[in-house]
Amino acid sequence: MKMSETVTFVKGSGNVFLDMGFSETEAERELLRSNLALEVHRAFQVRKLTPPKARDLLELSLSEIIHLENGDFERFSVERLLTLLTLLNHNVENCFVQAEETPNPLFKEASS
Repeated sequence: MKMSETVTFVKGSGNVFLDMGFSETEAERELLRSNLALEVHRAFQVRKLTPPKARDLLELSLSEIIHLENGDFERFSVERLLTLLTLLNHNVENCFVQAEETPNPLFKEASS
């Protein structure tokens, strides 16, 4: 690229999966899974868990531990990642926030 060329930047949505073209539902699930997997990976580092120690603690196969360490968490469901975090002595809190008000075509307000 030449110094005189203009580069255009596009602000992301805040969810890389949405920006990559996933549906809103899929993007939210994938973002949650990636955040949970990152937290599992951080717990490994903080606790200085070697793959064999992590295998014994979490009752996973060595290959599953290696997949997690390498960021390959496609085979792990949200539920399974939550279970792993619990086994790693992490408290997981839920935070529910009401989405913006949008009319739901399945529900109609009763007329007075």
